[in-house]
Amino acid sequence: QVQLVGSGGGRVQAGGSLRLSCAASGRTFSTYAMGWFRQAPGKEREFVAAISWSGGSTTYADSVKGRFTISRDNAKNTVYLQMNSLKPEDTAVYLCAATSTIVVVTTPDKYDYWGQGTQVTVSS
Repeated sequence: QVQLVGSGGGRVQAGGSLRLSCAASGRTFSTYAMGWFRQAPGKEREFVAAISWSGGSTTYADSVKGRFTISRDNAKNTVYLQMNSLKPEDTAVYLCAATSTIVVVTTPDKYDYWGQGTQVTVSS
C-alpha cells in the first residue's frame, strides 16, 4: 500500500514555470516506478512523464519533451515534475501515480496508486 499526495499546482502566465511534488508514504517507495498524468475537462487522461524506481530511466510525452523534467528523491519519498515554458494547452489537473513495475510505463491502467490531483492553469 502506498499513498500519494500531490501539490505545487497553480496559475501562471504562458512561458512560466511550476514545480509539482508528489509525496509518497510506504517503506517500499523506492521499488515503484512513478508517473505523472494530466486530464483536461472533457478529455481523456494523458500520460506526461515517468521515471523508473532507480531514477535511471525516464520517458516523456512528445508534447512536453524538452520542457518538463521528472525526478525523484527516494530519501524524501518524493517525485517532482519541473514544468518550464508552460503553454495554455498544459492546463489540466495533474496526477501522480505509482506502479509496482520496475520499468517505466505510459498507460494509466498499469498504475496501481493515484494521488488526488493538483490543478495547473496556464493563461495566454
